[in-house]
This record gives sequence, C-alpha cells and structure tokens, in this order.
Amino acid sequence: MAWIRTLGIAAAFMLAGAAASAAETGASDWGTGESGKVRLISAATTPGETGQLRLGLQFKLEPGWKIYWRTPGDAGYPPKLDWGGSDNLANPQTHWPAPHRFVLSGLQNYGYVGEVILPLDAKAPDAARPVAAHLVVDFLACSQICVPQKVELRLDLSPGPAQPTAFAHDIGRFAALVPGDGRRHGLTLDSAQAMGGGDGSVLRLSVSSQAPFDTPDAFVEAEDVAAFGQPRISLSDGGRRAVFEIPISPGSLQKPLAGAPMSVTVTDGLRAFETTMVPVAVAAAAIDTSPGLGAMLLVALLGGLILNLMPCVLPVLSIKVLGVLGHGGGERAHVRASFIASATGIIASFLALAILAIGLRQAGAAVGWGIQFQQPVFLALMVVVLALFAANLWGVFEIPMPAFLFSRGGGTAHHTVLGHFLSGAFATLLATPCSAPFLGTAIGFALARGPWEIVSIFSALGLGMAAPFLAVAVWPDAALKMPKPGRWMIGVRKALGLALAGTGLWLLSVLMVQAGVLAALITGGAMAGAVGILALRHLLPSAARPAVGACVVALAGLALAAPFHGTAEGNPQGQVSGGAVNWEPFDPMTLARLISDGKVVFVDVTADWCITCKVNKAAVIERGEVAKRLSSPGVVALRADWTKPDEGISRYLASFGRYGIPFNAVYGPSAPDGIALPELPGEADILAAMDKAR
Repeated sequence: MAWIRTLGIAAAFMLAGAAASAAETGASDWGTGESGKVRLISAATTPGETGQLRLGLQFKLEPGWKIYWRTPGDAGYPPKLDWGGSDNLANPQTHWPAPHRFVLSGLQNYGYVGEVILPLDAKAPDAARPVAAHLVVDFLACSQICVPQKVELRLDLSPGPAQPTAFAHDIGRFAALVPGDGRRHGLTLDSAQAMGGGDGSVLRLSVSSQAPFDTPDAFVEAEDVAAFGQPRISLSDGGRRAVFEIPISPGSLQKPLAGAPMSVTVTDGLRAFETTMVPVAVAAAAIDTSPGLGAMLLVALLGGLILNLMPCVLPVLSIKVLGVLGHGGGERAHVRASFIASATGIIASFLALAILAIGLRQAGAAVGWGIQFQQPVFLALMVVVLALFAANLWGVFEIPMPAFLFSRGGGTAHHTVLGHFLSGAFATLLATPCSAPFLGTAIGFALARGPWEIVSIFSALGLGMAAPFLAVAVWPDAALKMPKPGRWMIGVRKALGLALAGTGLWLLSVLMVQAGVLAALITGGAMAGAVGILALRHLLPSAARPAVGACVVALAGLALAAPFHGTAEGNPQGQVSGGAVNWEPFDPMTLARLISDGKVVFVDVTADWCITCKVNKAAVIERGEVAKRLSSPGVVALRADWTKPDEGISRYLASFGRYGIPFNAVYGPSAPDGIALPELPGEADILAAMDKAR
C-alpha cells in the first residue's frame, strides 16, 4: 500500500538522520526505543592534558513519557549505569539535576520529562591514551504504561589537545540545574522538625530565600526511615520564607523521624539546593501559635529591659555606675545629652547585631545570640580590653585620651557624647552572652523570619535595654543628686575594677577551653606584662616612654595572636562531666533512642561563657530535689556544650525557636516532642515538667 511505503521512506530518513547525528564528534550513536532515545556525549573532543572528562547521558523523551530521579518516589527505579568494558576510564560520577514531581492516582513520583542530561564526571588515568567508554543503561520509562529499556552506548575519544564540542553548552546547562548548597541562589534551610508519631508523623522544614518563592517544592530522601507525600506549603515574609509540612506515606514509617539523618532537596523553578539534616522533635501545638510582630515588639522591649538585671550583665555595671557617679553636681543639659548618647550606643549596637545576623543567615552560617563568644580571638580581645579597663580603674596608669573622647582632664570617665556612646556599645557587647526571660522568645521569632522582623525586634531589644538610660535623660535630677566626685570615688573605682578583672579572668577560662591552656596562658601573661610595664613606667626616664608604648602594643598583639596558634584541650562535646548530676553527652540520635526506650530525659544546653547557665546550674539544676530526681533510675540528663560552635546544637535550639542560652527541655513517654522550660527555671518548673513527661 502507498501509505505503508510512505511510512517506510519516512522511517528510512529518520534512521539516516539518526546515523548522521551519531557521527558528530564527541557523541555516541543514539539508542532508541518506544519512549525516545538516549546517547552518551562529551564536552571536549579529548581528555586533554589533565585527563579530566565532563560527559553527559542525554535523554530525549517522546511527549507524555518520563524517566525517574535517583529517588523515584512511590514507584519506578532510576537509570542504572554499568561501565563494564570501558578502557582508560575511571570512577564516573553521576550528578542529578533537580527533579519534577508527578502525581498519579495519589502516587508521588519524581523524575524528568522532555530532554534531560545527567552530567557525568570521569577521569582518564592515562591522558596520553585513547578513552573507550562503554556504557549499558538500564532504565524505566513510563507513560500510560511503564516499559523497562536497556541500551548499549560506546564513545571513543582520542588523545591530544582538548577542544570544546557542540555539546559543551548543553552539558553545562543541565549541570547548572544540579542542586548545590543554596548559597548561589540565596536559599537556606533554617530548621527541620519532626511532629506527631506513627502514621501521623509530619516533617516540618523552614526555608528562607533572598528572593520571593515562586513554585517551591521539597523532596526528602530517607530510605530506612519513611516515604514522604506531597508537602503543604505556606509562605510568609513577602514570600521569602517557606514552611513545608511533609506527611509520611501511610504504613511507610520504619523509625521515628526525630534524630534520623536524611537529606532534602528544595526546588523553586530553576533554583535548587540540597542538604543533609537530622530533624528534632517539636510539639505540634507550638507551631501555629506564633504571635504577630506587634506583640513580639512588646516582648522584645520587656526582654531588653530585664537583660539589665541578668547575672552576666552585672560585671558590666561598673561602667554604668561610673557614668552615673561622674554626673554628681554637674549640669542638667550635659547629663541629658550623655545618657541619651549611652542609650544611642546600646541601640546602635543592637542594630549592628541585627545586620550581622542577616548577613550570616544569607551566607548560610549558623546564627545565634552570643555566638561571638564561641570565637577565641574575640575572647582574647575582650580579655585585653577588660584588663586595661580594670588597670585604669585601679590607678595603675592614666593614659591621656584623645580630645574627641574627653573634653576635660583628670581621668573622670566619659566627658564627651562620643565617650558615652562607646560605653553603651561596650556594655551591650559584654551583655550578649546572657539570655533573659522574653529575650529568647523575641530573638527566636526574629531569626525565624526575614530581615525586616530581625531589624525591628533587635531595635526593640536595644530600646528596652536602654530604657534606664532614657529614664535618667528624661529626669536628669536623679543623676545630679549624686554626691560630687571626690576622693571617695577612688575606693569605688577599685571595687568596680575588681568586677571587671573578674570578668576578664572568667573569659580567660573560657579561652582555655576553646583555644587550649597554652593560648590562654600566653594571652593572660602578655596582658599581665603589659599592665606591669604601665605600672612601672613612671620609674623610667621620659625618653623611654615611646619604647614603653611600643612594648605595651606588642604584648597586646601577642595576647590577641595567641588563640590563632592554640590547640583546644578543653572539655570536648562527648566527655561526661562530673558534679551532683551524672551528665551524658547530648546527641539527637541518643535523645531519640532514649525517648523510644521510655526514659525521662532532661536536656541542658549550656556554655562556659554563659554566666546565667552557671547560675541556673548552681541555684536549681544541680541541687536539692532536682539533682536527686535527675540521678534517679529511669531519668537521663543530657548536656549540650555550646562553648564552641556546634551546628547540631544550633539546629536543636532553632527547632524550638530559640537562638540563645540557657535552654532546657524535658522529654518522656507523655512528652516525646519535649517541654521547653523558661530561661530561669525554678525547682517547681523542672519537677512539674518531669512529672508531666512520665
């Protein structure tokens, strides 16, 4: 028949076209089938001098057909590649572009349609020899029916100078679709939480983006844990924050989600990233009750105000006390201006912290309250500054300060507006190890949202901490009624210097944990030498004064440089600490195991630089009935040491919406998601939570 002859001629032309295309440099013959065709291509004509090869497995599928991603979903299997029989080709590595989701009759499948190229990285061990790539591809293609297919592909590359082929751009185009760590696209996984149990388990992911989301999706890979369904997605912060609530497929749960390592790929159009994670348990009721920004601003104001009364802020009170005492018998206008300047320094410091937090988040780094105290160089700098402040208050030296800081002589602190501004900023810096009631809640709200909320909340925190200064600015008579400065202030200065010196020694002990004993000894010894030289400089001739200054600067530099060369010898995460309670090291998987074993678990997140944590430990946790209960059978105490940066602990805190410490939580058979305790828990709070968790 004529139409059969016509089809035969057309088929002959198609085969001829395929054969012609197969002759292209850097490509194998096409392997054809019902679903389309596939071939092996190369981005370069030869291995070149390095022997590095960028190949691609190119699928061109007919309309309506699809193939599967490395994790296919509820059905199917991914392409399987067998390189047996290849010569001078080593370790081909397959990269997978971000997949698409297909839903059919309730089944979730992940894969590709149309054209897709799987980028392949390989190496020719001997770049001077030809490469003979032999690849057998076993894949499943599905439309209305699924058809297993197998093709055999061969690609030969001769040695010599490498030149790009016609396929280099296509391979690069699909390589750009392979998910990275998210930084290039401004995508960050903020938290991973496990809610519920059994077939009601839900994985909750919070993802932030520099640009608004368009069509977000998330694909979870956890073969030995569970299979996951289609996520429910909610957007906030102008579309820059996406929350994925991903249910498990009924009957697929093999172990609790909390504490189980898994990976996730988040896509949004052409943007994508992938990362590994360990979800932490969180109460479902705590998820959807987030208050609005207005209410949180009030919480932040109160938290900043209470921050003035926290234990780790008390050593800094010497700066504030001197500021007040220096105004006795002064002028009303100067008092008002100086206290406004101090308040401005506090608020400006909080704004700087907000900008730093935004920058760290966008860079994909962990963000938390007081995390600068995890850095040894910062600790060394604080030790230097505190040592010099304390020595100055003790009268060891009086260094004439620049005129732009001090308008009058005599050593009285902070006579200019700039001086008061800097005192407020310094007080804020030393206050950041503290968490206070309401402060942790406000910071957690801010850091879980966008830049606008971060700036707003941190501004309110600064305003709250600055409130006492603003109150004196409104009623300056409170400062003017103080006794006039005189000889009596010498004793006050020595006592306040002792408080600053104690703070410096405390930070030196933290430095010993982080950078090692040697680094701490060098820092402390260098500063002691600098203070000693300053104390004895009056015995030297005036011509030697420049040399004294040079020695002091050199010793201060040595103190700051010591942490760079130190080796941490402190208490590592994982070492059981002693005391009234037998603490075990915190680990999310250990926590999940203990909960599944029916234990009551008390988690304490602490750090050597957190004075409030130490107060809680001494006053409540490791004494009396609480210590007795924590040491009883069936109860396990876990301690998470955040003295040094620890991404796992950061993620754990973020799962509760917390970004600062102290933090405590209680788990048990009746509270598998954990009961978060207040920043300053009382004995009754802890015992009640443990009774509720049983």
